[in-house]
Amino acid sequence: MKEYLSLAETAELVGKSKETLRRWDKEGILNAVREPVSNYRVYRKSDVQLLLGKMFDEVADDEVSNYVKPEHKYAVLELFAGAGGLGIGLEKAGLKCVALNEIDKWACDTLRKNRPHWNVMEGDIKDFDFSQYHNKVDVVTGGFPCQAFSYAGKKLGLNDARGTLFYEFARVVQEVNPAICIGENVRGLLSHEKGKTLQGMISILDEIGYKVVPVQVLKAIHYRVPQKRERLILVGVRKDIDIDFYYPKPHKKIYNLEDALKKGSLFDCDVPISIGAKYPAYKKKVLDMIPPKGYWRDLPLQTQMEYMGGSFHLGGGKTGMARRIGWDEPSLTLTCSPAQKQTERCHPDETRPFTVREYARIQTFPDDWEFSGSLAQQYKQIGNAVPVNLGQEVGYAIVKFLNEYYNSKTIKSKKTYHLAE
Repeated sequence: MKEYLSLAETAELVGKSKETLRRWDKEGILNAVREPVSNYRVYRKSDVQLLLGKMFDEVADDEVSNYVKPEHKYAVLELFAGAGGLGIGLEKAGLKCVALNEIDKWACDTLRKNRPHWNVMEGDIKDFDFSQYHNKVDVVTGGFPCQAFSYAGKKLGLNDARGTLFYEFARVVQEVNPAICIGENVRGLLSHEKGKTLQGMISILDEIGYKVVPVQVLKAIHYRVPQKRERLILVGVRKDIDIDFYYPKPHKKIYNLEDALKKGSLFDCDVPISIGAKYPAYKKKVLDMIPPKGYWRDLPLQTQMEYMGGSFHLGGGKTGMARRIGWDEPSLTLTCSPAQKQTERCHPDETRPFTVREYARIQTFPDDWEFSGSLAQQYKQIGNAVPVNLGQEVGYAIVKFLNEYYNSKTIKSKKTYHLAE
């Protein structure tokens, strides 16, 4: 069975559901074979790797562009700003960050070091009053953590969410009154508390005067990011605005690890040399046996059992364990620590985790963006960030919306003027 993958493992590797794989089997896109004892579907590893190569082959002409030029000056207030991934992306799209709130002191130091002109409000969001920005900010953004609410009634209201960081996000939106607010979170928010948490957020935004656009999960690989990362985007449009918001169109071209770390169409030079974490001797010895695109199943059986411990007998693919990334595929989602056993992302050629600058490249940070703090703090900031290019693409969608909104306001004011005459 060393040359085969289970249905769950294959689904995890290609980023598709089990149902999709079953359909692909029927359609001949990726054929399964039956394991003789259980009769379960299994897939030849060579077939899966061939499919992955096809899925991530370079598209010669990416005709998709979300670029829109801002027709006015647009101001952004960013909450839970982290190390600036979303902030840089919005800046690249032509939006101006007038203030950013973040509680982590090292992330705040990173923001100040790279953008001295940004107003970085360091500390707990609960301690800040944002009413000074009332009607002076076009967009409020925030990557609030996913927290359960306590329900006081059938419909969740703002006060029921007190004590959560989403409450603070909603409070700030209410204080500032922007045309649009953008929340971002992990995909898991869709199923958190069986979907009640997300429904609660939507009802709270409705209560404070914002209609929520149908929620979407954006895959970073479709937005010029060489990484299989997903972010849930929650968009609220102020109810007095009769303008539709449209998510950015996905690009055809998929970038891979080589695009991230070497000179090419994504970056104009090879990744700079920098510090990075190291594997302990035992882990290095194990990972030395793993080929590019391989993982723990590629180890000798005895080594598998020793390395995996109790996990060896549990279900699931666990494809992040002892995982070496290939040059011709996007990286798996980066985490806050590059050498955790459950989420290893080993360099293709060298048996080591990605360095800080390699981590930053995979998240599409510019090479001149410096991170403050210890090595662990730097990895944490990068791993928690919204990929810069994804932020830029979302920024274009915001600019398009605001252009249309302010142009419609201008037309309405002209009509009112002529009527008065």
